[in-house]
Amino acid sequence: MGNAIVRSCPGCGTSNRIPAKHLADTGRCGACKAALPPIAEPIDADPAAFDTIVAGARVPVFVDFWASWCGPCRMAAPEVEALAQEMAGHVVVLKVNTEKHPELAARYRVQSIPNFLVLLNGRVAMQRAGVAPRAEMRRWIELAA
Repeated sequence: MGNAIVRSCPGCGTSNRIPAKHLADTGRCGACKAALPPIAEPIDADPAAFDTIVAGARVPVFVDFWASWCGPCRMAAPEVEALAQEMAGHVVVLKVNTEKHPELAARYRVQSIPNFLVLLNGRVAMQRAGVAPRAEMRRWIELAA
């Protein structure tokens, strides 16, 4: 993945490489020059993408540690997706599958899922386990910023 995320232009479909530090910014398509809005959906992050985004983000990074077998994680997923849309430009939302990337879960001592983390300037500003409403998730981000 390098230090960029690839996004398709909503106008022409061209793939654009967006540097991690600009995921919360409005950019321009390299081909048609249409506006590329801030990322508004959770990014499935492997360790390389996670480290790149956390190191480069100029806004808080909200992380959802989850697994496909986890019922409460499935309940939280639509709230996390809505949070990413609602707070686009103010936060970058990552999803970390703890089955695929247990090393990331271990790094943050995740013992139960869903587990939510807010990182600011690469440091843990908040961490909570258990399902929470979107308004509570938004409050965690706002308190961290």
